[in-house]
Amino acid sequence: MAPLLLQLNGERAVVLLYICQILFSTPLSLLSQAFSLSLLTLFALSVEISADDPSNPLSQFFKTRPGVTSGIMLGAMTLPGLMVSRLIQVSRLVSLHEAEVGELEYLNLQYWTASAICFAVLLFICFIFRLHHTSAGSTCSLFNRDTKFGVACMALFVGICYMSFLGKTYGGLSATLIILWVLCHGLAAVYLIQNILRTFSACFSVGEGLLVTAGFVIYFGDMLFYIASKIPGYWVSSNLVFLENGIKRDEIHIIIQGITLGLLLFPVFYRYVLKIWQCPASSSSSQDMSNHEIRRSFSFCALLAFMLAVAVPSWMQFVHDFHMHPLLWVFNFVFSEPLKRLSLCVYWVAVIYVSVIWFYNISKKSTIERILLRKYYHLMAVSIFVPALIFQPKFLDLAFGAALAVFLMLEIIRVWRIWPLGHLVHKFMNAFTDHRDSDLLIVRCVICFLQCMLRCTPCFFVDIDCLLPQSSSLCSHFSLLLGCALPIWLSSGVTDRPLAPFAGILSLGIGDTMASMVGHKYGVIRLSKTGKKTIEGTAAGITSVLAACSVLLPLLASTGYIFTMHWFSLILSVTTSGLLEAYTAQLDNAFIPLVFYSLLCL
Repeated sequence: MAPLLLQLNGERAVVLLYICQILFSTPLSLLSQAFSLSLLTLFALSVEISADDPSNPLSQFFKTRPGVTSGIMLGAMTLPGLMVSRLIQVSRLVSLHEAEVGELEYLNLQYWTASAICFAVLLFICFIFRLHHTSAGSTCSLFNRDTKFGVACMALFVGICYMSFLGKTYGGLSATLIILWVLCHGLAAVYLIQNILRTFSACFSVGEGLLVTAGFVIYFGDMLFYIASKIPGYWVSSNLVFLENGIKRDEIHIIIQGITLGLLLFPVFYRYVLKIWQCPASSSSSQDMSNHEIRRSFSFCALLAFMLAVAVPSWMQFVHDFHMHPLLWVFNFVFSEPLKRLSLCVYWVAVIYVSVIWFYNISKKSTIERILLRKYYHLMAVSIFVPALIFQPKFLDLAFGAALAVFLMLEIIRVWRIWPLGHLVHKFMNAFTDHRDSDLLIVRCVICFLQCMLRCTPCFFVDIDCLLPQSSSLCSHFSLLLGCALPIWLSSGVTDRPLAPFAGILSLGIGDTMASMVGHKYGVIRLSKTGKKTIEGTAAGITSVLAACSVLLPLLASTGYIFTMHWFSLILSVTTSGLLEAYTAQLDNAFIPLVFYSLLCL
């Protein structure tokens, strides 16, 4: 343990502080989860130290994003830490009879799934180290130690997990099936992360790839579990119905999940249509290119309309009883409070239109750095999301889903150059790119994921490079949207921590923005010799978030919330997330909101 602590840098120390706060708040009823989280922390720290060693072979196996550390510890601890924080929160609500025990048990299954994914990927990285040095004829005790330690940790984790489920109301067969279900997520994650890091060469760090992998596998595993629960005769044991009852889905979340699934599957179907469409076109030498683009655009729109109006609603009605077409349900939901919700829509459109036009003109004429220009969008997000989150939280849930769908459709249109918007969208988005956005093609990521999950052969997408031009793509609008939306989606339902849904808005919209602006203009004292972050910027970010919380707390109290928030824990949470933003070189839009949300739940 002591040699590991001597290897701490700023990022690793902040991650340890994050985990220690979670462990300190964990009740005795979650002792097995706390022990496994501690074990995962030590394993992740050990693997990251080995991966960042100059002699490590990981850089030869995966070409990761240059100029940053591996980020393995942060990537491995974010989601499991989040799950334990949610378990602590829901266990409090269960004790107050404000949540059902089934919800706690299903969240417990999600925690073990997230941990299994991280353990499996870390163990896979250890085997990369060992195999490389064995083939090179060297015997490095460091990498041999990591492999042995990893195998021991994985075996101990499986044992703890099995005993955790065996001690519940499940029988032995049910506990065994659950363990197999959990471990299958780990195998899927190992397979997926290899494809992601190889397909997106130099686009991700290992930690970022691990977070993306874990998110994809958990999300689609949860969807598969929910679909299977709707199939008659699926449950082999009546005890497992206890878990089924813990799956809480309302209409809004079903709609968001269905639209997301449909748009992620859309590139696969459009790939088939495009392949069939281009076959006769290649035999016609006199074909007019403009007519071909128009026909291609028509086929795109027709397939997209069928997907969103027929295929996706059919899936929604299979897994949830809507009593009407889901699109009609959305229409009725919006017009159930027409004055409030339509007024909010008008306000959003006005703010977005004015801001986008203004910032776009500035980007073409001004010499302002792109990273500062994009921070203005963070402030715009605050002005858009805060009023809706206070007064219309359910409508904001639906609006986030609609915005995500629009972003995905625009990205597909941009990548495939769909006439007449493809070129215009591409030109507009390039005005806000910076060095972190190059070559991050969202649709390629989707196709890579589907190829892995459906186990298609590589030749299935053999012509994909000719369809996806090698150009830069703006990924920050996705990460900003998800960074603000995920804490709100995770907090849907009963919560005893009203500030938790604001985690993304506070950390990205206010803290990150103020830290960047103050650090850029007035920052002098750097936190590290190699980094660009300054003490002045970090202090400004932390102070601004605390000031925003002091304004939000009385405002939320006036709307009827009852608070159990203590200022000491709030200051510690804000400081931890602020220090993480200062020390990490990973994608802060992805990690900081989730870490801050986890701490606010405590």
